[in-house]
This record gives sequence, C-alpha cells and structure tokens, in this order.
Amino acid sequence: MKYIVILCDGMADEPLEELGGRTPLEAAVTPNMDRLAKVSEIGMVRTVPEGMAPGSDTANLSVIGYDPEKYYSGRSPLEALSIGAEMGERDVSFRCNLVTLSEEEERYEDRKILDHSSGEISTEDAAVLVEALKEGLAREGYTFYVGTSYRHLLIQKNGKVVELTAPHDILTKRIGEYLPQDEVLRDMMIRSYDILKDHPINVKRRAEGKNPANSAWFWGAGTRPALTSFEEKNGVKGAMISAVDLLKGIAVGAGMHNITVEGANGGLNTNYAGKGEAAVKALTEDGFDFVYVHIEAPDEMGHQGSVKNKMQAIESIDEKIIGPVADALTGMDVDFRMLVLPDHPTPVRVRTHTSDPVPYLLYDSTKTVEECENYCETSGRKNGIFVEHGYTLIDRLLEKV
Repeated sequence: MKYIVILCDGMADEPLEELGGRTPLEAAVTPNMDRLAKVSEIGMVRTVPEGMAPGSDTANLSVIGYDPEKYYSGRSPLEALSIGAEMGERDVSFRCNLVTLSEEEERYEDRKILDHSSGEISTEDAAVLVEALKEGLAREGYTFYVGTSYRHLLIQKNGKVVELTAPHDILTKRIGEYLPQDEVLRDMMIRSYDILKDHPINVKRRAEGKNPANSAWFWGAGTRPALTSFEEKNGVKGAMISAVDLLKGIAVGAGMHNITVEGANGGLNTNYAGKGEAAVKALTEDGFDFVYVHIEAPDEMGHQGSVKNKMQAIESIDEKIIGPVADALTGMDVDFRMLVLPDHPTPVRVRTHTSDPVPYLLYDSTKTVEECENYCETSGRKNGIFVEHGYTLIDRLLEKV
C-alpha cells in the first residue's frame, strides 16, 4: 500500500454571497475530487489545537502527525532547517518577510501593510534586496539568510523569543501598534524601509506596475525544533514535495526526503503537473511509501482576497495533480490511499488564517464507500465524522485505527 497527502494550503473558506452562498471549494469545477468523494470517507478535522495560532506551521505539523502542543517551537526555525541556517540551542530565528508598505505617510509607524508578499516577488529579486539589508543593517549577533520569494530569515545569536505579529494578519492596518517591542528589531525594520524604498529593484518594480518590496517585517520567532523521525514513528519511508521552506524544514526535521520540482514556486502559476508527476515517481520508482504534496497557491490567493484566483488554484490542483496521480497509480495497479485536505482556512473575506476545522477526503483504491457527497466544507460537516486532534488523522490514513 502506498500513501499520499495532497495538502491544499488555505483551501477551506466561508460561504460567499457572490458565489451564491457557496465556498470557493464548492463553486470550483473539480471533477476529480467529485468522483473520488463518492467513494471516499469525508469528514472534518481540527488541525490547529485550541489556543494556538492558526498558522501553516502548526497545522502542517498536525497533518504530518506531530502534536503541535508538543513539538512546535516557532515557525522560522523550521524554515531555518530547510535553508541550512546554523542555529545553536540558544539562538532564535525570525521570519523576515519582504512586504509592501504604503508610502504616502511621513512616519514609518503610520504606514499600512498593503501586501505581505510584495506581489509574490521572485527569489532572484528578493535575494538582491536581502543582500542590501545584510549590508545596511549589519549588526553583531544578527545574520540574514536568503529564503524563497518574499520569505527570508534573521538569526539572532543567544537571543530571546519575543511576541511578534504576522504581516498577513494585519493587511491594510496601521502598523504602529504592531511593531516589535524589542528596540533592535524595531529599529532594523524602520531602517529597512530607508534602505529598500528607492533600491533599483523597487524602482523597476514600480515602473512595471508591481508592488515594491520596501520593508522587512520580522515575525514567527522560535528556537531550534526537535522532531522524532517520521519513518521510525510511522514505519513508512516519506518524502516531501513543496516549494515552501517551512514544509521543507518540517521534512528535514522529521528525516523525510525533500523532492525539488523545477518550476514549483509557491504561487498561482506553480508547476502543478510536475508535482503530481514527481509524487507518482517517488511512490512507484524511488522506493518511498508516503509522499506529502504541498501546494501553497490557494493560501496565497486567500491572502490576496481573490475569489477568482483561489478557485483557479483549486481547479488546477484538481486537474493537474489529484486526477493524474489517482489515474497513474490506478493504471499501474498500485494500491494506494490518498488524503486530500487544507491545513487551515484562509477566507478571502478576512485575508488571513482562521482556526476553524477543515474538511478532509480519504480515498482507498481497494475499498468502496457508498453514498458520500461531493468534497467540500458542507459535506464534511454533514457526514458527522470529526477528528478532534489533527495529529491523529495520519493514523486513519496509515490504517493504524
């Protein structure tokens, strides 16, 4: 038996008036999910423990089978594992977003976050800007590391974990009350605006009608994590397919193999088909028993508040990953179990994550489950199956329960 998780980041949503009271998942054209749903277990799962922030960090840890309340030590340290940043036991890692702030205000504190991703800036452009931050903000004990797209890191030697605000939680809000209390971090963010606002990269981006990456924003502080081996824990050899450093970092911490797919960029136009093909190859040729395919696009479109693009992302996942993977494995006479779900909702109305339970679809190629509805939030609630602790859902996938 082979096992595959298709993790559609932020896919769950709320009913929208413009969609006739349907969610983007309900309204999207998803023939492959629909046909699998009719012979699958459909239910709801709480991926984020009550009282914890609804992030992709806690939620994905949960789906992969790690209790966030036991294993979570911060978001950015997981990303640090992915990019190979050196972290001592007393070091603290911070996520460093390159964000777009409004520019008409005189004081930094009065500006607003317009875009947490600077228009999904390319890694190539972002790397140049991070180098400018390294030079302009050089300070003993603090080291910048280039990540992917708008997602980068700052490591503090012998630091202290402090409370910080995620930029996607305060879109369009005045930033003054959300700035770090830590004087060093606050000063670095203010100075980052002066360094980046008129950088040639941003002059060019404005001329092209793109959002400038005109400030650093620190958040997600944490210390080095310690995850138990996924293979030892579950008895299966696992691989991760993701364009996002967070997921790659979880894989590194769990001893899973990271598979790189050319053209996978975490955006709306990522290489969906390439991810599906890589998953099939990993399961049928490369000796893996379990593959976790993470797709960031629905989450990014939720943050952007775009119903149309969120539906497009969902439809692309259905057409280019779920259908082809299921058909390929079936055509090879491979017995497999497929779990499809979001990690958390990212409703387009609020443009940030929420803690609500999410629907899951569990398909087994060797079994038939009758009278299930299509896969969506509504059918998940109707079926009456509720998994309270998200980290136990993997036991259902692996048939441990």
